[in-house]
Amino acid sequence: MMAASPAEAQEIQLTGPLAGAPAVRKLRLHREGRFEVAPGASFTLLDEYRRTIMPGMRLTYHLTDWLGIGAWGGYGFQYNTGLTDELQRVAIDQRDCTSRPFTKACRLTEVNLTRGDLTEDQLGRIQWVAAPQVTFVPFRGKLALFAELFVDTDVNFFVGPAVIGVQERKQCGAEGTPCADESSFGLASRVAFAPTFGLGLNFYPGDFLGLGVEWRGLPFSWNTSGFDNGGFGTDEAFPDNKVDDKDREFHFTSMVTVSLSIQFPTAIKTTE
Repeated sequence: MMAASPAEAQEIQLTGPLAGAPAVRKLRLHREGRFEVAPGASFTLLDEYRRTIMPGMRLTYHLTDWLGIGAWGGYGFQYNTGLTDELQRVAIDQRDCTSRPFTKACRLTEVNLTRGDLTEDQLGRIQWVAAPQVTFVPFRGKLALFAELFVDTDVNFFVGPAVIGVQERKQCGAEGTPCADESSFGLASRVAFAPTFGLGLNFYPGDFLGLGVEWRGLPFSWNTSGFDNGGFGTDEAFPDNKVDDKDREFHFTSMVTVSLSIQFPTAIKTTE
């Protein structure tokens, strides 16, 4: 009967020209010690009533090739979704509640639907966003295109707090104007706070130029519709004929950003 002998690990010592050599030679450091300016445009996704296009900029100083600190921000411009256009056409223009306020449909919706322009009177919008953030770059390498063109590429993750300027339907029905009154419709500005996080894919066709695309999440509560959504009853889940902070609902706002980045100094560093 044969007994198994214990296994032993054997250390391999490299000799010759590879002894003590780094794992990668001539690694191009597109980020380390450089200040990055990245103008771009962001686009919101899966909006109910109004989509936002947000020209903006990202500024980042890269302490190392894998860690940076900076800020991102932009100013928003909106356009309507198909749902908003249909709601305006069918529920407002065709009903003509300005001339026929006595009809059943107009009486039932007088708290929640303006008799004028939805986009100007009650639908929420993102005016601007400013977000300091920390950026991590865990993955980098080269991307091959058609087995001929090789482009330096990296993947980054970012996280930070965001300050958001929003406009929502102004408050009504508490001690002031009843929400059924047409004068109660209109927008008021406020500042909201939210975490922001996401990931990006970056390409470097030159020593100081880069192209990037990123996804960003902005989860926060706001009243996108201008409706009386809650405030009364169990868990305040039923309408209370008021429009206030109790009518805000949680929305996971998503954005896609495309950007052009410029790094300073323009000369790139490489490892030995």
